[in-house]
Amino acid sequence: MRVPVPEHLLPAEDLGRVHFVGIGGAGLSGIARIMAARGLPVTGSDNEDTPFLPALRELGVPCHLGYAAEHVGEADTVVVTTAAREDNPEVLEARRRGLRLLPRSAGLAAVMAGGRVLAVAGTHGKTSAASLLAAALLHAGADPTYAIGGVLSSTGRNADAGSGDLFVAEADESDGAFLVYSPYAAIVTNVEADHLDQWGTEEAYRAAFTEFVGRIHPEGLLVTWADSEATRALAATARDAGLRVVTYGRSSAADVTPADLGVELRVPGEHNVMNALGALALGTALGLDRAALAAGLASYSGTARRMELKGTAAGVRVYDSYAHHPTEIAGDLEAARSIVGDGRVIAAFQPHLVSRTRIFGAEMGRALGDADEVVVLDVYLAREEADPAVTGALVADAVPLPAGRVAFVPGLDAAATELAGRAAEGDLVITLGAGTVTSVGPQVLELLGAR
Repeated sequence: MRVPVPEHLLPAEDLGRVHFVGIGGAGLSGIARIMAARGLPVTGSDNEDTPFLPALRELGVPCHLGYAAEHVGEADTVVVTTAAREDNPEVLEARRRGLRLLPRSAGLAAVMAGGRVLAVAGTHGKTSAASLLAAALLHAGADPTYAIGGVLSSTGRNADAGSGDLFVAEADESDGAFLVYSPYAAIVTNVEADHLDQWGTEEAYRAAFTEFVGRIHPEGLLVTWADSEATRALAATARDAGLRVVTYGRSSAADVTPADLGVELRVPGEHNVMNALGALALGTALGLDRAALAAGLASYSGTARRMELKGTAAGVRVYDSYAHHPTEIAGDLEAARSIVGDGRVIAAFQPHLVSRTRIFGAEMGRALGDADEVVVLDVYLAREEADPAVTGALVADAVPLPAGRVAFVPGLDAAATELAGRAAEGDLVITLGAGTVTSVGPQVLELLGAR
């Protein structure tokens, strides 16, 4: 469901009682948590008892399971997830009563009001880069408020209301949400065609990032990657507009390079080195102590669903990752290869969205060729309808490995059985995708443990 952004955005304190439709999601739960921590009256509903709800209930937030008109209660404002259906009874009730309806982006903008917003945007790496930035700032004593798309391992939360004036926010481009924000500063990790169901063309997608950079405060700054044409073009546009720009990467032209990091990260992968450099570059530009920032980056142990170790059984390590784009798949498999040692990398991938699979399916398959063995599940539909011509087989057929090392296994349970059967001591199993494939890793560990 698309709820329009109101012309005038109010701060959270002026929204009255706020009810969240889809409060169990990563985005809305974080906004609700910040509001509740500030003492604002919050309620919510979701059709699933997600991992984010217990922490909200601990703050005294009533979280209903299932949707019903009466759950709206005495709310003045209703914040709605994009996953809500048009016939959601709580949305219908809010409209019947003429309540203020806000999309996720406007809800986040409401809690941002009054803070110096540090927005983290980009096609890939937003959650990891925002998490690294939050970890660095916390270690440097800035005590920021933060709202990110995953659970920060050091705090066990995806959002917190800090005492400082900095606000770290993951700025999502998938539905245009990042064009609602006016940050003091921003990190743009990279720009590569994605979400073409929303933007239509790569040119329009890139133009949206240019518009986003144009929303940065004139006295703020842009921090971006020096090693790609698209982000270099963004940097040039920002400089032409008089904005301060700091770049990071391995390029000789980068302002901040790996040599400036000075610490060893606990999270694997070249992409995490780049994410950490972006966080270091922004923290330093804000005047915080470089050594303290670097120490915070060194202490960072990850974020849920970003190369997250789920456990070890029968000598097999099992990881889970949110990767759902060819570049993200390649990055996580490179990271897996860097830590597996003499064992094999066995990947399970669940394509996300029919539209994305139609456009990028062959590239997804080619990226999966970096694993030793691959199991492909069927497409996770999310907000789209099934298309019999676009299934996981489209991806599996494009994997450049011998036939015996690639399998198309549509179901979750069957995929877990297939992975456990292929894994041997010393191997690393990684489940990849933005959907329900995250449940497969624990099943694999259970099957391996029963050997």
